[in-house]
Amino acid sequence: MARIGYARVSTIDQDLQVQLDRLRREGCEIIRSEKVSGGSRDGRNELATILEFLREGDELMVTRLDRLGRDTRDVLNIIHDCQQRGAFLTVIDPHVSTRGEMGHVILTVLGMVAQMERRFIKERQREGIERAKAAGLYKGGKSRFDPHRIKLLHNEGMSPSSIATAVGCSRMQVYRVLRSAASDENSSD
Repeated sequence: MARIGYARVSTIDQDLQVQLDRLRREGCEIIRSEKVSGGSRDGRNELATILEFLREGDELMVTRLDRLGRDTRDVLNIIHDCQQRGAFLTVIDPHVSTRGEMGHVILTVLGMVAQMERRFIKERQREGIERAKAAGLYKGGKSRFDPHRIKLLHNEGMSPSSIATAVGCSRMQVYRVLRSAASDENSSD
């Protein structure tokens, strides 16, 4: 039986250290972490690895439920995946575990709250952007990669996976840039 920790933050510039320290103090022998949105399970490779290797009696630990996910259905599916493998999920703050029957109910409610919180965050962000646009202050988000370089590497014959690694973005972003470039070329013809 292993105690496995999972830490997650949403963006590259956020720090995982507080979560990692807390999971170590709780006795996690293995800790996997990633910097990716918790809006869905897509692209969360470390979580997928943990779920794949969970064994009967293992315990998956997270510091807070929103680190596991911000979508109620995803959280419930993760809990179900743990149960299917005979493993348990424990949330440190507030301390809730699927070892007891009441834990399932509490985790379901907390998952719903996390999803609602995510909606509020997005709504506040959208309102802030609208105010900034109205004031002429909004210039859009910072580009984290160079779309021109993606097109250039693609024209040199690199695969989308290789381009994503070289540029520091996801394969999906590479596909979006290439699709947009193809669309721009078709509309200019």
